[in-house]
Amino acid sequence: MAMDWNRRHCARRGHVLYEPLEPEYRDRIRTETAVGTAWRCLRCGDFVLEAPRGSGPAQDAPVIPRGKALRSLLIMRVLAVERVFRFLLVGAAAYAVWRFENSQRALSQLFENDLTLLKPLATHWGYDLDHSSIVDTIRKSFNYKHSTLTVVAILLVVYAAIELIEAIGLWLAKRWGEYFAVVATAAFLPIEIDEIITKQSPFKIATFVVNVLAVLYLLLAKRLFGLRGGKAAAERELHSASLLEIEEATGETDRHGQVMAEATARERVERERVEARPEPREREREQVPPRSAE
Repeated sequence: MAMDWNRRHCARRGHVLYEPLEPEYRDRIRTETAVGTAWRCLRCGDFVLEAPRGSGPAQDAPVIPRGKALRSLLIMRVLAVERVFRFLLVGAAAYAVWRFENSQRALSQLFENDLTLLKPLATHWGYDLDHSSIVDTIRKSFNYKHSTLTVVAILLVVYAAIELIEAIGLWLAKRWGEYFAVVATAAFLPIEIDEIITKQSPFKIATFVVNVLAVLYLLLAKRLFGLRGGKAAAERELHSASLLEIEEATGETDRHGQVMAEATARERVERERVEARPEPREREREQVPPRSAE
């Protein structure tokens, strides 16, 4: 069974009701019921017994993502969350390099002291720490120049800022955010390819695949760089699914929505009628005539 994203979103966030000022529009997106006026939701298309929160000309009706646009918004926000995770990870790395830069000598001394304590245990198990490749790599890092570590920290901060900008643009579903995410993600793909060739790992491969899919999705689904009609086609698709909801309602009132609204109204009236009925014992007392005095 296919999920109705419009009704699902309305169930979580509430309906979007708008009252156009033009009488010909207003009269066709509302219907009168026994318990009040019902208005058609601009997202799910159902008639709702609530008052509109906005009003104005029909052309100023809010552009509400519906259907494919709503699913696309969910995907964009998932990508934004992934970018936020990267921002936090890279930001932590930048902070670590900065602390390492300011405490390089102290960390080197601490490492050598700990290494001295671990040597007897390593020798017992037949492991030569003095000629270990891991230990050599760590020792080399302590010999990096102060200026080199500063450059590395700055580059990490810039990379973290790029990820944060991507996350903001994708979460807000802005056109500039989509372009920025495609360009920034594609720019790092050659580096990721080189890392995979140098040393493969499941994490690197998974990250590369996710980035490639994200770039392809944004290019095709969002019609970037003129693909599939470009920006004009993307705006037509969005408006046809949201703003034209009013125009569709003006051409033909949704009979199904009216029936649902009428059924809801009848159900509410019947419930109020049942609640207003007296209890059985009270009805019996009302029906039994009082005895005449002898």
